[in-house]
Amino acid sequence: MKKIFLFSLIVVVGLTGCKKLLEITPQSSITEETYFQNESDFDPYVTGIYGFMRFFANNITYGTERGDELISALNSRFGVAWTQIITPTNGAINYNDWYKAIGHCNLLLEKIKPFEFSSNPDTRKRIIAETYCLRAYFYFHLTRVIGDAPLMLTAVVDENVPLLARSPATDVMKQINADLDTAITIYKSISNFAATSFPSKYRFAYGSAQAMKADVKLWSAKVLGGGAADLNAAIAAIDEVEKTGASLNLDFKNVVGLRAATNPEVLLAAYYQRDEPVTGSSVVPNAGHYVINALPYLTGVQGALNLDSLPYCNTTANGLGAYQISLQSRALFNQYPADKRKPYTWVTERQASGPKISWITKFPGTKYTDDRVADNDVIMYRLADIFLLKAEAYAALDQTGLAIGYINKVRVRTGNGDYTGATDKATVEKEILNERGRELFFEQKRWYDLVRFHKGGTINVYTVVPNLVGKTTPLFWPLNTTVMANNNLIKQTEGYQ
Repeated sequence: MKKIFLFSLIVVVGLTGCKKLLEITPQSSITEETYFQNESDFDPYVTGIYGFMRFFANNITYGTERGDELISALNSRFGVAWTQIITPTNGAINYNDWYKAIGHCNLLLEKIKPFEFSSNPDTRKRIIAETYCLRAYFYFHLTRVIGDAPLMLTAVVDENVPLLARSPATDVMKQINADLDTAITIYKSISNFAATSFPSKYRFAYGSAQAMKADVKLWSAKVLGGGAADLNAAIAAIDEVEKTGASLNLDFKNVVGLRAATNPEVLLAAYYQRDEPVTGSSVVPNAGHYVINALPYLTGVQGALNLDSLPYCNTTANGLGAYQISLQSRALFNQYPADKRKPYTWVTERQASGPKISWITKFPGTKYTDDRVADNDVIMYRLADIFLLKAEAYAALDQTGLAIGYINKVRVRTGNGDYTGATDKATVEKEILNERGRELFFEQKRWYDLVRFHKGGTINVYTVVPNLVGKTTPLFWPLNTTVMANNNLIKQTEGYQ
């Protein structure tokens, strides 16, 4: 009960609100009086911060909708992200929620300083390491959305809130790396440290910190010009991930079919369950799993000859029937007709009149006695993703033989056999992007992959993504007018007026 109460209070009061920068009212007096009076207050607090991580990981707008994976199905719920018609007044970003999350991390790191945890110092270390990882995650997610971003690194405990300009993305990335390196060092200092230790797949640990570091380094290498140094750092981080004992599921259906706790492939995930209570917060609403948009509803697929193979829900409360897999993504799979991942990725509805909609089966949820409900874990990092990141780093270094070796590690369970194509750098890099498109379809990776490979010179994203063809929409999002009005130091994202 204490966890539930504290989590709810965290998201309701907005503990680290910054009126000018973040557009929320400071509540430091409530914070001082309510929290951090005992060592036992800190673990529930960091547990509450994970709610923000889940919120961002579950938001399909940024990682998926701007890519080429989806088109409309029975209806459309697409917005400006999918249409690529984004302006400062239409779909622009208010970064309020990101800085609420970052503010919680800053406050915890400040308030934990005088507490020694003499009875169990390892608990203190774990909480601090997780908090640094969370702050790194929030900044990494934000900088991939808007590029340059304000760096808020100290706790706001009164009304004296400094106005902050946007720091260059390279500086934001330096801070992300510093936070991750600090966390990794702390994890290694815990008694009886073992790289194989995952106290919970739903919380950061040494292995998932290294996984995120690899992701960060590849972004820095390709998008921010970090080059070979960052590519080699990504490889070194993945070397550490490979020491964790994580292993690929032999059967692809178990990738999302098994909960993270018993899934040998998952390094970090967010937990979902059906009928979760409303929290009363705009930050972590009871809006459900993003996959609800992809599940068809019964009246929409009635009469299908293969109805039993469709992941339909009985009602539109649990399945919105809005998304289907795009022709571009289907084409990636059709390069290998026997790909074993295909049935667990998409299936085409067959009516008497012929093929109709190609429904996504990647996250089928759970079929309960009353209805199907989207309650799969939201996976943030899993081993196949990390293997392909390592292949990408090797290919960027023109070590294509090593890159192909890691492509094949992923392909071993697909039934497609080893990669036998050309071995020049450009071709191998394109194959890695395609393999990521097949392996990680609908896992909130595609848009970031496209940006990374665009910036790295492998593709032209303005010709790959159908809704970007003929447009000049910048790849980063604009800030909305409220953000601009509340801070005269903030400049609009490059490319927007």
